Amino acid sequence: MPDLHTDQLDTIRRLLDAREHELAGEVRDANRQADEAALGPRVGDSVDQGDERFQDGMAHAEKLRDQEELIAIDAARSRIAEGSYGECIDCGRAIPFERLRAQPTALRCVPCQAKFEKTHPAAPVFTV
Repeated sequence: MPDLHTDQLDTIRRLLDAREHELAGEVRDANRQADEAALGPRVGDSVDQGDERFQDGMAHAEKLRDQEELIAIDAARSRIAEGSYGECIDCGRAIPFERLRAQPTALRCVPCQAKFEKTHPAAPVFTV
């Protein structure tokens, strides 16, 4: 594992736990709201209906993004367990702790992430 101390890994674990708790709540809320919307009759003119469809689509996209991040959190925990957490998947160098603290699911160091984003502009934010 790259040069991460036990206290740094503990910090990362706490960050992952807190973010997972937050995201799980958001996904539960989104599911509940979708269930409630499916039960109630939709009334209004075509503009209102179009707005509802747009809002439903945005809520669905946000839920998918949250689910992708939950998967990335699980993957980060797996990398911690196997000893590869904090190692850039492209160049193999250590990802600085400051980056990991800011983005605990980071897979790449900043230079490799910048290259990746230039060549994969439409890639999901959280790739596993």
